[in-house]
Amino acid sequence: MKENNMHIPPFDNKNKPIVDIEDSRVPLNYFNIVKLNKDQSFEYQTPGYETCIVPATGTINVEIEGIKVESLGTRTVDVWDGEPEGVYVPSNTKAQFTSLVDNSEIFIAGAKYDKTLEPFAVRTNEIDLVQYGSDDTKTHRKIKHILGAKHHDKVGRLLCNELYTVGQGGWSGFPPHKHDTDRLPDETRHDETYNYRFKPNNGFGFQMFQQVDDKVGKAEHIIDGSTIMIRTGYHPCVVAPGYEMYYFTILGGLSQRSLVQFFQPEHAYQVETIPGIKDMIAKYK
Repeated sequence: MKENNMHIPPFDNKNKPIVDIEDSRVPLNYFNIVKLNKDQSFEYQTPGYETCIVPATGTINVEIEGIKVESLGTRTVDVWDGEPEGVYVPSNTKAQFTSLVDNSEIFIAGAKYDKTLEPFAVRTNEIDLVQYGSDDTKTHRKIKHILGAKHHDKVGRLLCNELYTVGQGGWSGFPPHKHDTDRLPDETRHDETYNYRFKPNNGFGFQMFQQVDDKVGKAEHIIDGSTIMIRTGYHPCVVAPGYEMYYFTILGGLSQRSLVQFFQPEHAYQVETIPGIKDMIAKYK
């Protein structure tokens, strides 16, 4: 894999970070996938990065320097099988979790932040859900915010959510937008990392990358388990007809947690055509 490649195809990471701290491609992000069987444990600490532990599937007990969160995670089959749960782990803090079942898969999302805050859990009944778009506009999707706008007083820079297409096929991240430059009130610098899943799992899609001065962008063929890093430029994505798409989303802000997206000027008018999209935008602020 080339250092400048922003697509990491699925591979056996052996519980080692896929996007480690101080990664030159997205230095504001951290991402790991940990796979455990029953009674197996994993311990980690990320100096200078706050994190959120989110079981994709399986159930775990978590301990954060003496603070215990029991039976985190309700999904068994896949990420479509119920609502997410998460635990916020402060920067510079040791965390350990133990799987209560076989075949647990756990996401660890992180953002660069030096201050050490307090850990807390987010249960299924505390997930902030927003649904927007429409079948007619091919933009119908659902976002489940694990660490969203209502946690601004408890989290430093990390935003963490799960995005689902509603129905098969369609676009996400549309209209094309970017968040690579701190220039308030128009835009903020947020690095972003995705991990994709498809239903059925032989599905696929394309992640677009278009820099500001490029008339023609580039696209990456994404499959189940693909990890995508977004540092600069506009980045819509699309799933093929006949498949549903999910992506676990990590956003880390440079100077603030609230995200301000800048829409590509020639397509910005489309914001007015997509039902509920303004409510979606507000959930990131």
